[in-house]
Amino acid sequence: MALTPVPDDHVATIVTTLEMTERPRPAPVPPSPLQLVRWERPDSARYRALFRRVGAPWLWFSRLVMEKAALRAILDDDSVHIYAVVDRNRVEVGMLELDFREPGQCELGFVGLVPEWTGKGQGGWLMRQALALAWRADVSRVWVHTCTLDHPSALGFYRRFRFTPIRRTVELFVDPRLIGALPGDSAPQIPCLGAASRR
Repeated sequence: MALTPVPDDHVATIVTTLEMTERPRPAPVPPSPLQLVRWERPDSARYRALFRRVGAPWLWFSRLVMEKAALRAILDDDSVHIYAVVDRNRVEVGMLELDFREPGQCELGFVGLVPEWTGKGQGGWLMRQALALAWRADVSRVWVHTCTLDHPSALGFYRRFRFTPIRRTVELFVDPRLIGALPGDSAPQIPCLGAASRR
């Protein structure tokens, strides 16, 4: 087997796309101390701050480097539904983004909780909320993608909710910690070779 070198200042990941083409049977939503709050046309800085808090441990960076106008076009689009997950003190501890821009489809664009709430059984609650909102009357396909930089249990989590893997691709990008999009201490489980090579 041939190995493909990755430049020191880049990160490589395998992206898996999963889909669900049948509406799941109704299931009770487990009780939770969390709730969803719809953000309509949120302020860009506030949105990016929550995106960073939720995604920095997994090197989410796409919305942090996006041109302001391009980001506003998404945040202002009525077909993109953005929710903050808040705790009992109304502190934002997660996010959910549903993208209905493709007719008949819903992409779970971003789904996640901050590290303090990961592993506490609230992921299932959030996914049930997401599916209940995604499966509108005009939707026949709900899809999502995850990658090998995400939480190690992410792929299994989606499969438990009956998402089916349909495609794998390889993504290569400049390490966002090296361009200042994320703090240098983000995602310590993913080596930042570019920084090491400059010492």
